[in-house]
Amino acid sequence: MTDSQLYEALSCLRDLGAVVLVHAENGDLIAQEQKKILGMGITGPEGHALSRPEELEAEAVFRAITIGNRVNCPVCITRVMSKSAADTLTQARRKGCVVFGEPLTASLATDGSHYWSRNWAKAAACVTSPPLSPDPTTPQHLHTLLACGDLQVVGSGHCAYSTAQKAIGKDDFTLIPEGTNGVEERMAFVWDRAVALGKMDENQFVAVTSTNAAKLFNLYPRKGRVAAGSDADIVIWDPDRVRTITAKLQQSALEYNIFEGMECRGVPVLVVSQGRVVYEGEKLDVQPGTGRFIPRKSFPDHAYQRINARTKVTGRQAVSRGMYDGPVYDVPPTPKYITPAPSAKTSPTTQQPVPIRNLHQSNFSLSGAQVDDNVPRRSGHRIVAPPGGRSNITSLG
Repeated sequence: MTDSQLYEALSCLRDLGAVVLVHAENGDLIAQEQKKILGMGITGPEGHALSRPEELEAEAVFRAITIGNRVNCPVCITRVMSKSAADTLTQARRKGCVVFGEPLTASLATDGSHYWSRNWAKAAACVTSPPLSPDPTTPQHLHTLLACGDLQVVGSGHCAYSTAQKAIGKDDFTLIPEGTNGVEERMAFVWDRAVALGKMDENQFVAVTSTNAAKLFNLYPRKGRVAAGSDADIVIWDPDRVRTITAKLQQSALEYNIFEGMECRGVPVLVVSQGRVVYEGEKLDVQPGTGRFIPRKSFPDHAYQRINARTKVTGRQAVSRGMYDGPVYDVPPTPKYITPAPSAKTSPTTQQPVPIRNLHQSNFSLSGAQVDDNVPRRSGHRIVAPPGGRSNITSLG
């Protein structure tokens, strides 16, 4: 979207009381980078990361936040994948912008070094947008911001494709379907990388994985809270159990897992949904059609309480002043150049070249009118005895 389109969209959505989810990337520059990378003969998954440097993600995040702030519309940046994007969002929040951030399971657990794997299938499995950051310190940085409250919710970003589907782009990385797994591992990695290391307590864990999202999307207190009158799912959690992630034991039908071989401390033991045990003993027991559509009201307080207050405080009014009765400079109208229409009876009209000043007539020129244009030009004179004497370039010694 162009800036003007985004401005109009956010203005309209603000009036509707929506929270705008923004996947922030600079598509125009990415398209140029992709052409350049392909022109260099790079067609593998590494080209995906090379054509989408994190500076482009950070720039798009900054632009979305800036436009949202100008129209007073709350924005949630989804798929925060890099340190630059997360830091941009953090700085905006500290300046008072109403913006929220959502890192994904993949960005919290692994990095983009896999794009350079010699195993094409392994490299292609990690292709998602924005790409995983090649910086190995990114997951730790995102967990720190999540624990500090600078990032608020954790998404799974689950959009898995089989290896055969990924192979559509085996000769052109721009054709690789984008998406990774992450829904099964989402909560476990937050516990392992944040709670188990002392960065986050249990209450924060519940907030970033459940409660904050319920508040942001106006489902709280029906969701995101265990209390009378609420119908949140209940998870019994084992904080000490360690498991090794492998595609062989996952619930997904996908034949691979981008977190293959990684260990996690903290796993769900039992899940109760709508009064039924739907997960126990690593076995899922759900029936199609048991899910329910839950309508949501607009203008969630979690986002719009500040928005409404700012609208009242920062009302714009014109300055009352007297009428200006001084002189006004008369600006001559600038004629527009109109390209003559070609005639069917004559050859196409060609533009006449702009007259060029004879530079041999002066030692200084701007190819325009000069102050000495009215002085007659004298003919050249041969100097027989120059003031400095004659020189002989053949005898310098």
